[in-house]
Amino acid sequence: MTPPTPRRYAGLSSDQRSALRRESLMEAGMELFAASGNRGATMTAICAQAKLTERYFYESFSSRDELLEKILDGIADEVRDAGLAALRASDGTLEQRVRDAIASFVTILTDDPRKGRVAMIESAAYEPLRTHRRAVLHGFAQMVADEATQMYGDRAWPPRQGQINGLLFVGGLAELVTAWLNKEIDISPEEIVEAATYQFTSTAHH
Repeated sequence: MTPPTPRRYAGLSSDQRSALRRESLMEAGMELFAASGNRGATMTAICAQAKLTERYFYESFSSRDELLEKILDGIADEVRDAGLAALRASDGTLEQRVRDAIASFVTILTDDPRKGRVAMIESAAYEPLRTHRRAVLHGFAQMVADEATQMYGDRAWPPRQGQINGLLFVGGLAELVTAWLNKEIDISPEEIVEAATYQFTSTAHH
């Protein structure tokens, strides 16, 4: 017996409508968390911003904190995918590929400052996101160390030193972007990219 075809509304299946609601909630969460931090990004406010009821919130997320973690993870995935694509491009010098990878990180967090504020500022100000953010940064530091080993081969630092350098690099770049987002430093995103490129290419090998 052929299973019944799922009902569609406005041309969308139930799963497609559920995915759109989830996307609307995440967009609303990012908007409110970036604008007013933990206190402003309540579940009630997120639902109101997304024009959805709490019933639909619980369809996708078990809690407000889970939604905020998923938003942070989504930004991290976007940055990671763009950076690795740039590093593994088949054209360009090694330094150019490093610059492009760093530029992708800086561009994602400065072209849409909401993403920058969520990833760099608001997530650092609120537990449990602070712990989650720290784990994400450590993951990026390890990725930097691994990619340096791939790029520099015998000239790369041994694993322990590479991990230290990776954390110093990622932490320093995060602080620089944070200072830019907070308007604490008179520097352009392009200058951040150039400074970080010089830092990485100068310290990622011996």
